[in-house]
Amino acid sequence: MREEHLADGETIVMQLRTHPKKVIRPILVLVLLLVVLAAVWIVPLPVDGMVLWFATLVLLVLGLAAAAGPFLRWRTTRYIITNQRVALRTGVLTQTGRDIPLYRINNVTFEKQLSDRIWGCGTLVISDGTDQPGMVLDDVPDVEAVQRALQDLVRQGSQLSDD
Repeated sequence: MREEHLADGETIVMQLRTHPKKVIRPILVLVLLLVVLAAVWIVPLPVDGMVLWFATLVLLVLGLAAAAGPFLRWRTTRYIITNQRVALRTGVLTQTGRDIPLYRINNVTFEKQLSDRIWGCGTLVISDGTDQPGMVLDDVPDVEAVQRALQDLVRQGSQLSDD
């Protein structure tokens, strides 16, 4: 989120991306593809050279296409916590966003599955008491610290409004 998108007096407290584990599988697929391509070129095959080049090109294009989607989603998904709201921005071609003002938040919970605990991330669920489902932030790095910081911000905001 750029400074010009902030309201008067609003400051960014945290700006996060989903955990990099989201791009590990596509990277492994590309590495496996390169190993297979190297083996195809090293092992003598009774195949015409033109067919081999065409197969190589097709495999490279398919591999890059398979890896590009998850990488671009990871690169374009951001979680922004300011002193006034929580914002989710995502999208490659079409950007979508959802904001929840801090004063509307009534519950912040986190979930950590076994794999999340290994990677040091988790899912943050932010409820705002409306009919809409809570905002779900997947694969938040150090999710417990983010939850505590967000709860502190919500608590500070409610104390200010009570005064």
